[in-house]
Formats: sequence, structure tokens, C-alpha cells
Amino acid sequence: MASAQEGGDASGADRVRSIPDRIPGLSAFLSDKDEEAATTQTPVITAAPLTSAGVAVTAAAPGSDPSSDPGEALRSRILQQADAQEAIVEAERRAEIEAKAVTAAAEEAAELAERERLEAEERERAEEERKRKEEEERKRKEEEERLRQLRESYVAPLASYSLSSGYGAAGAMWSSGYHTGTDLVAPAGTPIKNIHTGVVKEAAWAGSYGYRVVIELADGTEISYSHLSSMAVVAGQEVVTGEVIGNVGSTGNSTGPHLHLEVQPAGSGTVDPLAWMRGKGVAI
Repeated sequence: MASAQEGGDASGADRVRSIPDRIPGLSAFLSDKDEEAATTQTPVITAAPLTSAGVAVTAAAPGSDPSSDPGEALRSRILQQADAQEAIVEAERRAEIEAKAVTAAAEEAAELAERERLEAEERERAEEERKRKEEEERKRKEEEERLRQLRESYVAPLASYSLSSGYGAAGAMWSSGYHTGTDLVAPAGTPIKNIHTGVVKEAAWAGSYGYRVVIELADGTEISYSHLSSMAVVAGQEVVTGEVIGNVGSTGNSTGPHLHLEVQPAGSGTVDPLAWMRGKGVAI
């Protein structure tokens, strides 16, 4: 039993002696204490069972102050340093956890902000698309209304002109013995506008009439434009009021650039083009 106890004492003492190697700065502190102990002849620490902190010293003599015991002082310092190390580790762990939480919160906030930005952009695009469609629809309706009014309206064929031979004028130059239309004099190349919406019945060379365009209206009335220098429409094409159908010229039986205009209502002969247009509200 004595030898076993001695072996146990030696093991405890070894553990005590190894502590300074594990705690920075403790070796120098113990060296100073050993020199002081040698000078003052302090009793040597003997091995004893380790406490929960892993260190034990011999019991102090009855009536002595434990704080003056070098072994107890060493144990206290070791425990303080261990507690301080644990506190540092715990503080670092908490700081790391807090830093990760802050980083995660910042990332989540950034993701949320990005989602909100994308959603706002999508709403803005949707609103712009809605406005664009509304504007397109408004323009479409305006254009439909404009065309409707054009179809229902009548205009003069030339913006500027002077009257030459009027309707019904007698003369051997006309095969019928009288003028079946009205001549409107204008410079060659002047655009000719369609008087009213209809379908092109003819767009071709017509002998003494030169290049001629004939428009048939919905009520069967035919309007012919003769002596054109060029034609801008073809047979079968629908043309609306005010659309350019050709240009003033002097082709066929003509003495100079002018537009020979004839109006022939359905089921009857020609009528005075100026009187007919005035009856449709055209200021001419």
C-alpha cells in the first residue's frame, strides 16, 4: 500500500510540474517563486490527490494562513488563468456567432432589397406596357375615326387651280359637241386628290383622255380624272377621301397641263362636277 501511494504521489507531482509548460509565462513565475522559497526555506510541495481543477497541495499547518501557502497561491493563479482562457474562448465564440448572425441578416436584407427592386422594375414595365397598349388603342381608334370621316367626307381634287372650260361648253373639239366635264388648270405634276372614298374602276391609257383614273363610289357614281402625267393607283384598289391618285399632266387630246374632271351618277349621264361637289359640301 505504501508503494502504491508513493506511485500515486509521483504521478500527481508530475502533473503539477507539467502545468507551467501548458500556461504561457507560468514557468518564469515559478522560477522566481522557487528562488524565493529556497531563500526563505518554505516547505516543499508534496504530491497529493488533484482537485477538480487538476491540482492539489499539502494541507496547510494548523493555524496558518492559506493565502500565504505558495502551493495554494499557485493553484489559485492557475485556476484564474484557466477561467480567463475559458472566458476569452467563450467571448470569441459568441463574437463569431454574432458576426455570422449579422452577416446572415445583412445577406437576407440584401436579397430582400434585390427582390423588391426586381418586383418594382417588373411593376414599372407592366405599367409602361399597359400605357403603351392604351396609347396604341387610342391612336387606332383615332385613325379609324379619321378614316370614317374621310369616307363620309368630300374634298376638292386640287389644292390650287384656275377654271378653264366649264361643264356644257359647246365646241367642235369635243366629240359630243359639248364639254362633258370641267377643266381645272394647274402646273404639271400637281398632286390630284381623290374626291371621295371608292374603288378604282380604271387606271389606264384612254385615247384622247390620255392617262385616266376612274373611281366608282359606293352609290355607283363614277368620277374620272383625265390627262394625268402619272397614276398612283391600280384597278381594284380601294382609295379613301384625299388620297393622291395621280398627277396633273397634258396627255391625250390636251393643249396644256390641266385636270379634266367628270362626274357621272349611276344610271344617268354626266353632271356639272362643280355643282355636284358643292352639293356635297366642298368649297370650290
